[in-house]
Amino acid sequence: MLAQQIVNGLVAGSAYALFALGFTLMFGVLRIVNLTYGFYFSLGAYVALFLTRAGLPFGLALPAAAAATGVVAVALDFVFLARLRAREAPELASLMVTLGATLLLYSAMTALLGSEIRRFPPGLADAAPFVIGPATISPAQLAILAAAFLFALGLILVLRATKTGLAMRAMAENPEAAELMGMDTGAVMRRVSFLCGAIAGASGVLVGLLYNAITPYMGEAMALKGFAVIILGGLGDVAGALIAGLVIGLAEALTAGFVSSLYKDAVGFLLLVLTLWARPQGLFGRAAARRA
Repeated sequence: MLAQQIVNGLVAGSAYALFALGFTLMFGVLRIVNLTYGFYFSLGAYVALFLTRAGLPFGLALPAAAAATGVVAVALDFVFLARLRAREAPELASLMVTLGATLLLYSAMTALLGSEIRRFPPGLADAAPFVIGPATISPAQLAILAAAFLFALGLILVLRATKTGLAMRAMAENPEAAELMGMDTGAVMRRVSFLCGAIAGASGVLVGLLYNAITPYMGEAMALKGFAVIILGGLGDVAGALIAGLVIGLAEALTAGFVSSLYKDAVGFLLLVLTLWARPQGLFGRAAARRA
């Protein structure tokens, strides 16, 4: 039982971390808490659902959904946030604008698509699980685990070993100085928005496949976990988001397995509170205020 709970915790934690990677990158570079991020999660799942129902293989539907969600993220950032940045509005303004935008987008999605649960085509999400000693793990669970680590590694490599990553880190450190040095900060912001939207869309597809249940508000519940992950790991820290997601997932799974499932959702936030009492900057918050 312990082995299975550990597997379940790692899978859940990987899902939380996968969702939070783009969230923490967006905060680390753009310095905003964009609440529309949960909508991108739901949108990606729906795009992949419709593409697979149209006959497109899942291996192509996943990147197509991620790319489409990234484009939508760039468009929504331009519509809702570009004017605020141009006027140097305070961070609270962007928070309130994206809160209103999120309510609008969720309502519009529900009106267009309905609130009922939708599922991927038969045979796509019900493959036989693998048996590893006393535990079992499904192909969808393996995909979540692999995606979380690969996305985190990819983001770290992009940030540390590419010119685009250097530009993102410069933006995170001092956007005014970066612009004075001749950097096209608008282009960097569009790239960040696209990348974050694509990550959110891909995570929505994989989590939707894992549970085979897609609804308009699936991103809302995940956003709460995402907040806990990025705060626990350290605001703006990619590696911290991965580790914090795994910690919360394991804590929830072990609590559900050995205490009671009634406390499953509470234990992650209790862990968050205890950590912030000891380290207000989060687990990896040494330079989180200015890290991408």
